[in-house]
Amino acid sequence: MIEYIVAENIDRRILTRTAGMLCDGKIAALPTDTSWVVVCSHRSKEGIKRLRSISGERDERHFTLLCSDISQFCEFCRLDNSRFRLLKRLSPGPYVFILNTLLGTEKKLGLRRGELGVRISAHPVPRALIESLGCPLYSITAKKTMFSPGGKKAPGDGETLSIDEEELFEQGCELEDIAGIDLILDSGEDLPRTLSTILDMTGSEIRVIREGSGAWPV
Repeated sequence: MIEYIVAENIDRRILTRTAGMLCDGKIAALPTDTSWVVVCSHRSKEGIKRLRSISGERDERHFTLLCSDISQFCEFCRLDNSRFRLLKRLSPGPYVFILNTLLGTEKKLGLRRGELGVRISAHPVPRALIESLGCPLYSITAKKTMFSPGGKKAPGDGETLSIDEEELFEQGCELEDIAGIDLILDSGEDLPRTLSTILDMTGSEIRVIREGSGAWPV
């Protein structure tokens, strides 16, 4: 199902319905300031289970916690002053920050490692939905390999965090045939088929894991 929205003035009733669906373990697709993402509520164990099944990914580095402000990062990850200042400088924007998690985060999200990718998108739709839902979204980049039954990956897919541009979507209607997506919030825009820049901040030095549309160094 597609809900057509105006990104800068989203009908609050649509946001409320979408938030309710996510609380019930449903899955939605959203635009971001890079490409499309598929999301669930981070509080829904059923939603996380379904999202992983749709994606076909088992490497949790492919998943990102979408937040609406930096204070939500601090609920899940450890941040010192220097990292906080850099994240504040680069957010919102096309960056994913891999951070060391706080005790208990792995259990909440079913993680196997003590690190998590977090992001604040500059696009108004995910931020508005997070505010309506009252908690961050667990997300993964929408890819054409999701058309395969059970999210079966193409040979070699998932070995790195790189994704070919041809695997990304421009329009919301292109995601309609992905089995398992319950709702698409379509703002009617053609999104750039670009990826976020991933910065690993878990060590003493910041490492670029993937070069995307976010400039680095800054």
